[in-house]
Amino acid sequence: MTATFRPELPKRLTPLLPTLLLAALVVVAPLGSELSAQRRTQPARSTSKPEATAPKGVLELRRDLSSMLDGFTRNGQWGAAVVSLTRGDTLFQRAADTHMMPASTMKLYTAALALDTFGPEHRFSTDLLHDGPVREDNVVEGNLYLRGAGDPALAARFMPGRRPDAAVDALARIVRDAGITHIRGDVVGDATLFEHELVPEGWQTRYLSAGYAARVSALSLNENLVTIAVEPMSSGSGASVRFEPQARGLRLDNQVRTVAGRGANVVAYTLADGTILARGTIGRSAGVRRYNLVVEEPARYAAGALLEALRRAGVQVDGGVALAPTPSDAMLLGGIPSPPMHQLVSVMNRESINHYAELLFRNAARRVLQDSPGSAQTGNVLLKRFMDARVGGDPDAVFASDGSGLSVLNRVTARSLVQLLSHAHDAPWSSTFHASLPVAGESELLRTRMRNTPAAGNLHAKTGTTNDIISLAGYVTADNGEILAFAFLYNGRDRWNAREALDVMGATMAQWGRD
Repeated sequence: MTATFRPELPKRLTPLLPTLLLAALVVVAPLGSELSAQRRTQPARSTSKPEATAPKGVLELRRDLSSMLDGFTRNGQWGAAVVSLTRGDTLFQRAADTHMMPASTMKLYTAALALDTFGPEHRFSTDLLHDGPVREDNVVEGNLYLRGAGDPALAARFMPGRRPDAAVDALARIVRDAGITHIRGDVVGDATLFEHELVPEGWQTRYLSAGYAARVSALSLNENLVTIAVEPMSSGSGASVRFEPQARGLRLDNQVRTVAGRGANVVAYTLADGTILARGTIGRSAGVRRYNLVVEEPARYAAGALLEALRRAGVQVDGGVALAPTPSDAMLLGGIPSPPMHQLVSVMNRESINHYAELLFRNAARRVLQDSPGSAQTGNVLLKRFMDARVGGDPDAVFASDGSGLSVLNRVTARSLVQLLSHAHDAPWSSTFHASLPVAGESELLRTRMRNTPAAGNLHAKTGTTNDIISLAGYVTADNGEILAFAFLYNGRDRWNAREALDVMGATMAQWGRD
C-alpha cells in the first residue's frame, strides 16, 4: 500500500478512500509524516539559494535571515520572530503580528497549558465503578462503569507486552481481583468529562479516515484505533480477519480472499449501518498483516472491549454495552493511572500525536473552567486567558479551534509563539518543556534535519507540516552562548523550499554572535 502525504503523525497511511466511506485502514509503521515525506522526490536545489552564514551583530543577522526568507520560496507568506532570551532584545521579525495557520506548532500552546495547569507529575486515572451492591456471592446487582478521565495513553504502548488488548485486560483484572465474578447489568462507558464533539471544527473531511484524525473523546482506548489482523488460510479461498482487541458491538463483514504469493491488498471501511467491511486479497505466504481502523464511537468501543476482556477473565456480564454518566453515588473499584504529564507532553511533541494534544487541551480547560466540560471552545477561552495573564501577550493573537494544529481555522502570530517560548523558558516546568522538543539531527521529526551543521544537537523545536504549512518554533544556542527563541511560520504551497529555508536559518542562528 502506498502512502499519501498528510499532516504529521507516526503512522503510514493507505490512500484515502472515496468520501462516502467513513473510515479507512492505516498500516502501522513507526514513521512520522515529515520523515515519510522526505522519501518523495524533492525539488532540485538552486545554486542561487542562500547558504547558512555566521553573522556577527544584530544587523547582519537581520540581513541574512531576510535574504533567506526571500531567497527560497516562490509564493506564500512568512511570519517570523527571533528574540534573545539571554539579553531580552528582539533580533529579527517579519510580519510578526500577522495571523497565520500554525500546523503542529499549535502543540506548544497545548503543552504549556497542560504543564501550567497540572504540573509535570500529574496523572489521569481511568476508573471502574459500580452502582449496585455486591452480594455475598460476589455478584454485582447493577452496572459496571468505565469512567474516562481524558487519558490519551490508555493504550498498548504503555502496557507490558504492548498487546492491543493489554489495557482492557488490566481493567478486567481489577474487577476479578476485587472478587467479582458476575455483573447483572451493563458495562457502561462514561465520556461525559468532555463535550460530545468527536471531530473538531476545521478538520477537513479528507482527514477523517486517517489515524492522525482519530475521534476525540474523554474515554479513549488505543488512541481510538482498532487493529484488524488479517491472516491467510492454509486451505480454501477464505481468510481469517479479527479485531484486536475484540470489542462487543463491532460487526465485521469479511470478504478477504487468500491467493498465491506473499503480498496483501486489503482495505476496510465502515458502512452506513456500522458494519466494518474488509475486502481484498492476502497471499498464502504473507503471514499475519495488521492494520489500524479509525473508531467512530470511542466510548462505546472502549466499553465493548472491556466487556470482552471481562469475559476472558471469567467474569460473567448479563447485560451489554451502554453509554451514560456515572452516578454520583457509584462505588469505586479501582483504576489505571496514566503516565505522568511530562511523559505525555514528550510523546505529544516529539512524535506530534494529535490525539494527545486534543485530550490534554480539553483537560486543561476542564480543570480551570470547572463549570464546563472540556471542549475546544473552552480550551480557546483558557488559552486566551493564559496568554493575557501568564504570558503577558495579546490574547487576540491566538485562536484555537483545536489543540493539535490540524484545524485549518487555527490562527497564531509569530510574536505570540516567541512570547510563549519565553514564558516556558522561565516557568517552573521549563526543563520538561525543553526536553519534550525534538533535537535537530538527533531525534524524532528533526532527526534527519540540519545534520552536520552547528544546529545539530543544539536546536530543539516543534515542527509543523501540512500541504499548506511549514513551521518551526523553539530554541537554539547561538555561537556566543545566548539562548534564542524563534518562530517561523510559512503558509503557502512552496513547502519544500520553505522547509529548506527553515533549516538554513536554524544553522545561521546557531552560528550567530554579537559584534
